[in-house]
Amino acid sequence: MSEKKLLAVGPAAKEAGISRQTLQYYLMVGLLEPSETTETGRRLFDHKTIERIKLIKKLNESGYPLRAIRELFMEGRTDLKGSEQ
Repeated sequence: MSEKKLLAVGPAAKEAGISRQTLQYYLMVGLLEPSETTETGRRLFDHKTIERIKLIKKLNESGYPLRAIRELFMEGRTDLKGSEQ
């Protein structure tokens, strides 16, 4: 029985190698959603979501605009299996 580890915005951003503001921007523009939201509105992120953040960062750094990355996700054309850990 493995408990899934959930991180708040700050620790999740640090784990993914981006700033807290960048993570909040990714949320705002619809690139990702929190894994869970508490009753008080605190957004929490699991390992899979953090890996997605890393993929967004990698794609953006390689020249993909965020809009194109969002469209790839919406089309279901990304696969985390091939991304580096």
